[in-house]
Amino acid sequence: MSSGFALGDSLRRVGAILLRHGYLARSSWIRVFDLMYWPLLQMIIWGFINTFLASQSSWVLRAGGLFIGAVLLWDLLVRGQFGMTLSLLEEMWSRNFANLFVAPLRPAEYAVALMALSIIRSLIGVVPAALLAIPLFAYSIFEMGLPLVAFYAVLAMTGWAVGLLMCAMLIRFGLAAESFAWASIFLLAPICGVYYPVATLPGWLQAVAWTLPPTHVFEGMRALVMDGTFRGDLMVSAIAINLLYLGGSLAVFLFGFRRARERGQLLQTGE
Repeated sequence: MSSGFALGDSLRRVGAILLRHGYLARSSWIRVFDLMYWPLLQMIIWGFINTFLASQSSWVLRAGGLFIGAVLLWDLLVRGQFGMTLSLLEEMWSRNFANLFVAPLRPAEYAVALMALSIIRSLIGVVPAALLAIPLFAYSIFEMGLPLVAFYAVLAMTGWAVGLLMCAMLIRFGLAAESFAWASIFLLAPICGVYYPVATLPGWLQAVAWTLPPTHVFEGMRALVMDGTFRGDLMVSAIAINLLYLGGSLAVFLFGFRRARERGQLLQTGE
C-alpha cells in the first residue's frame, strides 16, 4: 500500500512540473510558435529541394518525399533533445531551478518530467510541419503507418539519452555549458545518415554510425519508402542500444545532480 502511495506522490510531483510548463506556454504564445518555427522552415526548404530534384532525377521521383520524411524525423530527434534542455534552461534563466527542490521533488522524478516535456515539445514542433507538408508537397509522413510509431519511439529515447547528458552538464557547469547543449545533437547528423545511406560514409565511420540508434531509423525509413519493407531487426537493435545509452545517461544525470548539490552549485546554476 505504501508503494502505491509513493508512486502516486511521484506522479503528482511529475504532473506539477508539467503543469508549470503548461502555464508558461499558455501565457506566452511566442513560446509555442518558437517550437514550430524551425521544423516548419526546415520542412519547407527541403520540400522545395525534393521537388526540384524530383524533376531532375527519376530516383528522387521514385523515392517520393524521402527528404521531407528524413527532415521531419530528424526534427523529432532534435526537438526531443531540445525539449529537455530548454525546459531546464528556462528554470535556470529565471533562477528558479533551486526552488524546485525545496519541494520534495526527487532528481529521478525531475528527469521523468523532462522526458514527458520532451515528448510534448517535439510533437508540438513537428506535427504542424508534417500536416503542412500534405497540401504543400502532397506528402504525408503518416502514410508510413505503424512503423512511424517505432521510428518515433527510437528517436525519442535517443533524444532523452542526449538530453539527460546535456542537463547533467548544465547542472554541473551552469549556463557556461549552454552553447554546447544547443549544438551537441547536430554532431550526430553527418554520421547517422539522415539524408544519405550509411554506405556513403567511409568504412571506418560506418562502424561508428551503426552504434547510433538514429542510424537504424533512417536506414529503416529508406527501406520502407524505397522497398516497402519494414526492417524490424533494425528497430530491435536500435532499442537495445538506446536502453544502454539511456541507462548510462540517467546514471550520469543523477551523479551530476548529486555532486552539484554536495558542492552547493544548485544555487549557482544561473551563473
